[in-house]
Amino acid sequence: MSKKEELAGKAYELITDDGELRVCEQISESACKETPFNFFKNISSGALSKLAEQLVSPGTTLPWILSALGVPNAFSGALVPIKDAGSLLPQLFVSAKIRSYPLRKWFWVIPAWIQALALLGMAFTVLKMEGETAGWLILMFLALFSCCSGLASIAFKDVAAKTIPKGKRGQMLGLRATLGGLFTLLAGGIILADLPEINDRNPLFILVLSGSVLWVISGFIFSLITEEKGATSGGRTPAAEIKTAWKFWKEDANLRKFIISRGLLMAIPLAQPFFVILGKEEIGSEVSHLGIMVIAAGIANVISSPFWGRFADKSSKKMMVFIALLGALNILLMSLFPVWPEKLQNVYVFAFLFLVQVMAHGGARLSRKTYLVDFAPKDERPSYVSLANTAIGIFTLIGAGLGALAGIIGLQITLWVFAGLLLLGSAISIRLKEV
Repeated sequence: MSKKEELAGKAYELITDDGELRVCEQISESACKETPFNFFKNISSGALSKLAEQLVSPGTTLPWILSALGVPNAFSGALVPIKDAGSLLPQLFVSAKIRSYPLRKWFWVIPAWIQALALLGMAFTVLKMEGETAGWLILMFLALFSCCSGLASIAFKDVAAKTIPKGKRGQMLGLRATLGGLFTLLAGGIILADLPEINDRNPLFILVLSGSVLWVISGFIFSLITEEKGATSGGRTPAAEIKTAWKFWKEDANLRKFIISRGLLMAIPLAQPFFVILGKEEIGSEVSHLGIMVIAAGIANVISSPFWGRFADKSSKKMMVFIALLGALNILLMSLFPVWPEKLQNVYVFAFLFLVQVMAHGGARLSRKTYLVDFAPKDERPSYVSLANTAIGIFTLIGAGLGALAGIIGLQITLWVFAGLLLLGSAISIRLKEV
């Protein structure tokens, strides 16, 4: 064993508490030997991609950018649905194609680089365009970005299952988010210091351009992961994939419960843009608040991700229940923010509620990823992932329709509805099998 391998092994054992008892489950002996290096490559790649996501976030920075460019508010309401539906709906049609390739990491790497190109186009839109033209272009680039994200999502779960032992995946996902949160804290501080004027386009251009560069680097690091060839049998056409997915849906009751409960958990990210709208109404739209919100998002990932990771490894089912309850409570508190005592209606209290919302969102993502990777049968994992994600894409569109009614039923009632969906989600999650 080389000195580099020995150091990587010791660091891996320290972080994961493996000691001398490390046993790799569900992966081969040769893959087990590569686990420490793969663990840190995955974390490094993920930390950079998490930072990139926070720099160009449909729930935080993009609404501010659209406002700076004079884009109508209706465009902001479309950001999260396009991001989520665009990344989830196409997956059922590409999982069979991924299955036909023995190495799946390139289905994460190449989409990451296309995402970088999408953000590059978005950056120059921020620099040169304004009004509705800028709005349509940004939505178009976001749609391209999201479709690539959906393709990468299937590959990521399969690569993680092939290279990281069961029981360590949640910690790996948690560490990715923690490091990404630390980087986000630094970025938020820079935004707070260097964006004195909301109409100054250059810092906003640099913000989006930085996201593009980060995706290039993240993709390169992920390409270095050592992945063994996987089974290529069972590849199906999209029509056959839909038929097979329908078979899974009918025969696997636990899968149905998971998809429904996961769909209800989508109320957490769908509610987030309404947090931003409410914040603008109650505490003002000064650009300094953007930096504070980015910092809050970074803190949320730093303080919550290690806990979420270990929680998910112990019981991702119980974590889904807890996250649903936490999200419901926080949304209810935010809905009542306008009637809080005046001394509590300030940017720092708002930032705390926003921080909890980001924590809940991160926990929801980590718990459902861990549960699905651990629960899905090895040979059908890509199909299970794509079926679940496509179903959630449909749910997101329904949720977007609900969000569109906010102007009619009011912001507070909309938030109450999202909280109610999360309470229902917790009740269904309790009935899931332990994995």
